[in-house]
Amino acid sequence: MLTFIGHRLIQLIPLLIAISIISFVLIQLPPGDYLTTYIQQLELAGTDVSEGTVQSLKAQYGLDQPMYVQYLIWIKNIVLHGDFGRSFTWNEPVSDVIGERLGLTVVISICTLIFTWIVAIPIGIYSAVRQYSFMDYIFTFVGFIGLALPNFLIALVAIYTVFVNTGVALTGLFSPEYATAPWSFAKIIDLLKHIWIPTLIIGTSGTAGLIRVMRGMLLDELQKQYVITARAKGVREQTLLFKYPVRMAINPLISTIGWTLPAIISGEAIVSIVLNLPTTGPMLLDALMTQDMYLAGSFILILSILTVIGTLISDILLAWVDPRIRFGGVEE
Repeated sequence: MLTFIGHRLIQLIPLLIAISIISFVLIQLPPGDYLTTYIQQLELAGTDVSEGTVQSLKAQYGLDQPMYVQYLIWIKNIVLHGDFGRSFTWNEPVSDVIGERLGLTVVISICTLIFTWIVAIPIGIYSAVRQYSFMDYIFTFVGFIGLALPNFLIALVAIYTVFVNTGVALTGLFSPEYATAPWSFAKIIDLLKHIWIPTLIIGTSGTAGLIRVMRGMLLDELQKQYVITARAKGVREQTLLFKYPVRMAINPLISTIGWTLPAIISGEAIVSIVLNLPTTGPMLLDALMTQDMYLAGSFILILSILTVIGTLISDILLAWVDPRIRFGGVEE
């Protein structure tokens, strides 16, 4: 197992280098840069910006260097000093700007992932074992609704319904008295009181999708010869179900961790705007619109790294659940 993990970690090094290059280049592709937007704002405000001022601003923000020089400086500072650069819009280090927001986003993502698995796996197993039963049709119907409705629409309906009937606003992750307060045990408790709302809303579509995957895979496993043989030998149904078919059927769910983590984070952007959540989604959107390259580039790099980490976790869990994958990966 250690050999398998070491093999995967070595493969990550060139992959991460390529991801960092692609992330930085993608931010540079749109025409113009942050100064273009900044100068337009100054001119709209009636400020005359001379060519000398433009060149001075470029030197100040480090935009007078070639793209590859800017990249090398950026990646060197990240690797050696953990410095992701300075946000042009906020005029603060990127790490300070995204620190708390990224932490809250990760917490919501983990809660959502746990919620989807806790709900989807039992329902998927029940639907497969009780195929074409009344509850199977109910779960299928609800699942299709969950897949069809976008999360932001569910958020809008939930906000409107609750506010009309109770006068309570579902927006935000904290009560007003804790929104700007320093972290404390009371603030953590307040966060836990509010975090279940975005968890339910963001996790709806993911849960619906995983239910369909789990049901389909388990149905396929239950029709295989080894299950039929085990039943003929008198193996108890519950023992048979959880010893082999469920373990095999859960493999595709484990493999989805690689894209589930970044999908949750990127998918919550619109929901965060609707629910007014202090997470990375709205800030990433704003950074892309203003071409704040170090802030946006850091976001894209972090999302890409989360994909890689999620894939690594998937590989390790799959190798643990199914030894055939582990031995096959080492032989490669």
